[in-house]
Amino acid sequence: MNTPKRCAWVSEDNPLLIRYHDQEWGVPVHDDVKHFEFLALEGAQAGLNWSIILNKREGYRRAFSGFDPAKVARYNEKRVEKLVLDSSIIRNRLKIKSAVTNAKAFLGVQEEFGTFDAYAWQFVDGQPKLNRWKFMRQIPATSRESDAFSKDLKHRGFTFVGSTIIYAHMQAIGMVNDHLVDCFRYRDIQRLKA
Repeated sequence: MNTPKRCAWVSEDNPLLIRYHDQEWGVPVHDDVKHFEFLALEGAQAGLNWSIILNKREGYRRAFSGFDPAKVARYNEKRVEKLVLDSSIIRNRLKIKSAVTNAKAFLGVQEEFGTFDAYAWQFVDGQPKLNRWKFMRQIPATSRESDAFSKDLKHRGFTFVGSTIIYAHMQAIGMVNDHLVDCFRYRDIQRLKA
């Protein structure tokens, strides 16, 4: 059986990473809970390998109430202390508190824009940015759009949302198609509508 050509960052011996790449990465997301999930996971990933976070994703879903921002926004210090002891997630107090802080800010964005999705997609004029990278080294860590998105999120009180983290968020939720052009998902994603 022929293995399809994938982006070079995908380890062929990691089924979880393969499934993420093949089914999620770069697919346009318009669900606010999914937006919050990726923001929380990408903040937790700061300084770590994404596969570590994928391996803990189910633990995060349990620990963070299915990524319901309204529930996470109500977490108090006692709940944070409990999460710091939870081995099913990254037990970094700053990252855990960031998820709670960001849930509160997320609700503020929803109140102002109706949905976080409407707010987020404005940074790419409502359409995915289609790149045509041939090599991993061509893919930037940030962009003008991620710089603007990050700056605005910080202004609204979000934390762990630097431009690099936000660019990763934009890749994950399909605001940017950074599949390499020879990856089998490049054309599939290109055909999807925002």
